[in-house]
Amino acid sequence: MTPPPVSRALITGICGQDGSYLTDRLLAAGWEVHGISHDCGCPDGCVIGDALGPAPTVHRVDIADTTALSRIVRQVAPTHVFHLAAVSSVGRSWRDPVLTAQVNSLATVALYSTCLDLQEALGRRVVVLNACSGEIFAGSGQSPQNEQTRVAPTSPYGVSKAFGFQMGQVFRVRGLPVSSAILYNHESPRRPDTFVSRKITKAVASIATGRTDTLTLGRIDGRRDWGWAPDYVDCMWRMAAREEPDDYVVATGVAHSIRDFVIAAFSAAGIEDWQSYVRLDDAMVRPTDPTVMVGDAGKAQAVLGWRAAASFDDIVTAMVQHDLGLRPAGRVT
Repeated sequence: MTPPPVSRALITGICGQDGSYLTDRLLAAGWEVHGISHDCGCPDGCVIGDALGPAPTVHRVDIADTTALSRIVRQVAPTHVFHLAAVSSVGRSWRDPVLTAQVNSLATVALYSTCLDLQEALGRRVVVLNACSGEIFAGSGQSPQNEQTRVAPTSPYGVSKAFGFQMGQVFRVRGLPVSSAILYNHESPRRPDTFVSRKITKAVASIATGRTDTLTLGRIDGRRDWGWAPDYVDCMWRMAAREEPDDYVVATGVAHSIRDFVIAAFSAAGIEDWQSYVRLDDAMVRPTDPTVMVGDAGKAQAVLGWRAAASFDDIVTAMVQHDLGLRPAGRVT
C-alpha cells in the first residue's frame, strides 16, 4: 500500500467564506492546501492564507467542467477533499436551475467518482467532506430537523444539494469515506452582501456613518437558524478527522427572524430607532417554505463533541463592527 503523504487538502470553493476560514485552519495545523476556484474574488475581509506564512496553491478551474475538475483531483492526489463550492443562493437557483444542477449535482458526483478511482489507484483512503444544506429538509413539515428528517427540498438549490447528499451515501457504501455536513445559515464578515445578513450589516454601518439613510428589505418575519461560520468550519474539520464517515446536522438549534437580525444590527451600531431607516419592498419578497428551518445538532454534539459557541448577538455585533472598520473578519469576541 502506498503510504499517505503529509496531510494534503483540496478545497473546492477555497475563496468563499467557508473555504477561506478552512484554509486558515488547515495551514495553521501544518497541512498542505490546494484549492479550486473559478474566480477568486474574495468576499470583504477574506484573506486566503497568511501573507507571512505558507500559502495555498489555487487552481483556476470552472467546477462545472467535470473533466478539468477530475484532472485536478488526480494531479493533487489529496488525502482529504473538502467540497464547498456551490451555487449557494435559493433565489439564483430559480433563475438558473440548469447551472445549479451542473455545479451542485453533476460536479459533486464527478468529484466522488474521481476520488473513488483515485483511492483504488493509490491504495489509501481519500476522505471527502461534502457541504450540504438544511434546505434539503425545507418541505419536510418537521421542525427542528435532524439527520432522520425526511429529505423534501422545495427549490432547485435544495434538490441539487439533496442529490449530492444522497449520492454521497451511495458512494460511502462503495467504500469512499464521504461525510456530509448539513449546514444551516452561517455568517461572518466574509459573507458576500448578496446574502441578507451581510446586506443588513453593511447597510447599517453605512447609515451609522452617514453614507446612506435607508435599508430596503422584503419580508422580515421569516425565521432562520443563524450560526458563526468559523464554528461551522470547526465542525467540518472534526467530521473529516473522524475515522468513521457519517452525516451531521450543523446548526445552533435556535431560530431568529430577519427582524431580530435588523434590530440587533442597529443596536450594535448604537441606533435604537431602526424603524426610521428600514423600508419594505414587496417586489423583494420571495415565497417562503412553511417549515421553520432550525437544525438539531444533537448528533454532532454527542459524537464529535461540537457545539456552536458564538451567540446570535455576538455574530451580528462582530459583523457590524467589522463593517464599521472596528474588528477583524475572523474574530467574534
